[in-house]
Amino acid sequence: MKQHDEHRIKKEARKEELVPLKTVWGEAKAWGTLAALRPQDVCSGARAVYDEASLSYSIPSFGIDFIVSVNARTITSSDPRSTLFLERYKDFFRLAVLWYLTSAKDIPATNRLIRPLDVKGGQRFFSGTHVLPLDSVEERFGRDKMGFIGQGLRFGAEIARAGDAAVRLYPLPRVPVTIILWLQDEEYPARAALFFDSTVDFQLSLSDMVWSVAMLTTLVMGEED
Repeated sequence: MKQHDEHRIKKEARKEELVPLKTVWGEAKAWGTLAALRPQDVCSGARAVYDEASLSYSIPSFGIDFIVSVNARTITSSDPRSTLFLERYKDFFRLAVLWYLTSAKDIPATNRLIRPLDVKGGQRFFSGTHVLPLDSVEERFGRDKMGFIGQGLRFGAEIARAGDAAVRLYPLPRVPVTIILWLQDEEYPARAALFFDSTVDFQLSLSDMVWSVAMLTTLVMGEED
């Protein structure tokens, strides 16, 4: 029990250290850019659906449908799971969704996995607060393969074939993110690794947004009920 409490305290402290994205490519600019685009182009690129009456887009994220209202500049959902994204992790989620809608292209995934280091600006994944907290996934699921898979399925993932267990999540329709888990055994500790599809730089033109999606996916997989 004591060890569990210490883990929870450490995890909460780490969340507090996560700072909102500090970038000139802010939310106001993203809304303005999105409003200037033709809806048919946005829908084709981002795999979104546009409702002309409400001037809003519908887009799935982590198996949840969200409504992006260009006129009201709001992102909403009726799914109870959406609170995690619209409140706790809103600084990552809102910017990622908006800039994805403005930059995504009608290019299919290759299913070729690449490391975070291999994407544009990938060095940031290995310094300071930009380091992905994959250790939280390792600590929680290092001996729990089915729990790991269940957590992925809870957020719309597909089961992938890699490591001891792997899930492919869709934080955005054209941005699959795969997390692979190697279970702890007598010789080695648990290990988790995150991979993008090789097309990620085409779908998210800003490296800040690539990092934001990776961070969001990692946090979701380490999230406790």
